[in-house]
Amino acid sequence: MVIIMNMQDICGKIDHTILQPQCTWDEVKKVCEEAVKYKAASACIPPSFVKEAALWRGAEGNDLKICTVVGFPTGYHSTEVKCFETDQVLKAGADEVDMVIRVGWVKEGKYDKVLDEIKRLRDLCHDQVLKVIIETCLLSEYEKLKMCDIVSEARADFIKTSTGFSKGGATPEDVALLRKNVSPFVQVKAAGGIRSIADAVWMLGAGADRLGSSSLLKMIAGLEGNE
Repeated sequence: MVIIMNMQDICGKIDHTILQPQCTWDEVKKVCEEAVKYKAASACIPPSFVKEAALWRGAEGNDLKICTVVGFPTGYHSTEVKCFETDQVLKAGADEVDMVIRVGWVKEGKYDKVLDEIKRLRDLCHDQVLKVIIETCLLSEYEKLKMCDIVSEARADFIKTSTGFSKGGATPEDVALLRKNVSPFVQVKAAGGIRSIADAVWMLGAGADRLGSSSLLKMIAGLEGNE
């Protein structure tokens, strides 16, 4: 019973994710159904499916939280494009937006531009959740610390480790670093490479508030089915 309760707690911290370029509406809908069934924090889906997911949610009368991505996965879209994307997905029914920073600006030390971009998306999101993906695998420790300051100053809701589409994903060490150095009101999302319950426990223990994974919820559901 304790194991099941722990698994339920973990479910509530998962953004159940499907972002592969080849995914279809049937596959996205299945992820949405699983997110509702197992009480995940959200279903994280491609922006092109947000409107369909919102219509499905309305027809089903469920409480699904719809998360989507902006500037994904490279982050090198212009700020104007990211603003347009954000406006469009919010109008379509998204509850949470995971934006990717322009890592090149960080490498060039153009922190004012990074801050301005996040602030502009923060203003567009109003009461909706904004998560900032900093792609930790591409950053030095100094750059990670700078991003903690910037995300805090911009008053985003989350700092997020990774897209899962670069050369590395979340590590407990990075999660702990982010948790220690962002403002208390900023939550930490670990994503990329979280493929087991042990991975999830390590990330949560290191300070993650939310987990992004395409496989974890199904593993937990399978465990529950075997109890």
